[in-house]
Amino acid sequence: MIDRQEVSSLVEKAIENTDAFIVELTVSADNDIVVELDSPTGIDLDFCAEVSRKLNEALDRDKEDYSLEVGTASLSAPFKVLQQYEKHLGDSVDVLTKDGRKLTGVLTDVTPVEFTIEVTRKVKEPGAKRPSLVAVPETLAMDQCRQVCYHFDFK
Repeated sequence: MIDRQEVSSLVEKAIENTDAFIVELTVSADNDIVVELDSPTGIDLDFCAEVSRKLNEALDRDKEDYSLEVGTASLSAPFKVLQQYEKHLGDSVDVLTKDGRKLTGVLTDVTPVEFTIEVTRKVKEPGAKRPSLVAVPETLAMDQCRQVCYHFDFK
């Protein structure tokens, strides 16, 4: 079986000197290798093909047969690594918490253990006749969330 750590090192070498990062890398028992990449500036097909070519050159099919798939992180897929949160600072995100709450807000801050979104809520200010919409910051621990993903606004 092909070693996952070896493949990870090869991918890191293939993407060095770029702004790309590994989102997910799997190697199955049948040597099916799947590499998911992302970048703050986006990943195109040519870049994936180049990484795939470099991996094929470094791995020996005669020694051990494998299949290889190199692609980009789906925009609709949940975030898996810190760099994806950082990439989407300032964007609207959907959050599903482990206690079942669904939140949509603008991602304003992120650390390795938590992130902050601004959620629009109706708040009645003292002395006001009606509630107004106010952006309220909400900080959530990463481990409190089932998933966080980019929010598509189809207006």
